[in-house]
Amino acid sequence: MHEYANDAGLVSSYFNHLQEEFRMPINLKGRSFLTLKDFSTREIQYLLDLSLSLKEKKRSGIRGECLAGKSIALIFEKPSTRTRCAFTVACIDEGGHPEYLGKNDIQLGHKESVKDTARVLGRMFDGIQYRGFKQSVVEELALYSGVPVWNGLTDMYHPTQILADFLTLKENFGKLKGLKFVYVGDGRNNMANSLMIGSAKMGIHFRIAAPGDLFPEKGLVEECQAMALETGATIEFFEDPVKAVKGADAIYTDVWASMGEEDKLAERVALLKPYQVNSKLMEATGKPECIFLHCLPAVKGNEVTEDVFESSNSKVFEESENRLHTIKAVMVSTAGNI
Repeated sequence: MHEYANDAGLVSSYFNHLQEEFRMPINLKGRSFLTLKDFSTREIQYLLDLSLSLKEKKRSGIRGECLAGKSIALIFEKPSTRTRCAFTVACIDEGGHPEYLGKNDIQLGHKESVKDTARVLGRMFDGIQYRGFKQSVVEELALYSGVPVWNGLTDMYHPTQILADFLTLKENFGKLKGLKFVYVGDGRNNMANSLMIGSAKMGIHFRIAAPGDLFPEKGLVEECQAMALETGATIEFFEDPVKAVKGADAIYTDVWASMGEEDKLAERVALLKPYQVNSKLMEATGKPECIFLHCLPAVKGNEVTEDVFESSNSKVFEESENRLHTIKAVMVSTAGNI
């Protein structure tokens, strides 16, 4: 971690440092952030390192101006705690104006097409965050708005969450490459998809422990395996969670029924009960230092027990805070005054 003597030019100095370190220009200006598939290993590492710099800046009480004069649209079709708060505070911290647009505030996809909404908002705002259901909607916003669009969550992907997860891993282990990372639960959901993509990009040995019927879609697995060949990552799938977690540095889980799937909860509880992260599963890693992660909110008693959630191995609130710093890095690097 490099420190700089004053706030003036802190972020721009760090940008210059990163570009020199990688010996190539890294310029994300104007880029949308829809899935980690669109970003190289170096670009992801760049965002993580910038996040650390911005976290230091925040904790030092330094207010920024990277988004001064910028207005940001925050579109939410799904409710949110961490994503909404992180985007709002990140924007304000850097001098910008966030505007919340709930599902009843605009006509997105109802009286007005996504394409038309994108063209309207793109003329008024400097960036757009979308949290909703269909990946096609965030992609269409990016295609027609003319400004950076950031995926705050869709049914397929949750890329801003992965940056926070990886920042937490880096803070705990000092590295990403070579770590053993296990996701336990519904292996088809947006978190499993995105963690698999991110792990393949960053050289992490990634495993999914899930019932065979809940393994990820074959096409995405093949894409990630191709990425993994370039970084030294491995991707494996297990139906036995105890075998999957052996040697794990970190165990990750998520709710068993995502938003919009509440009608499937009873079915999922019956199917996924053997995949609960409890003290026995943590012990099965053989590593007392193994950490527990969860994107939250958690249903304690389902996917994780109270004792694991509240243990010293649980880093869920550090992970939650890191949503702010990583989202800020995405915003300032793609739409900021750098």
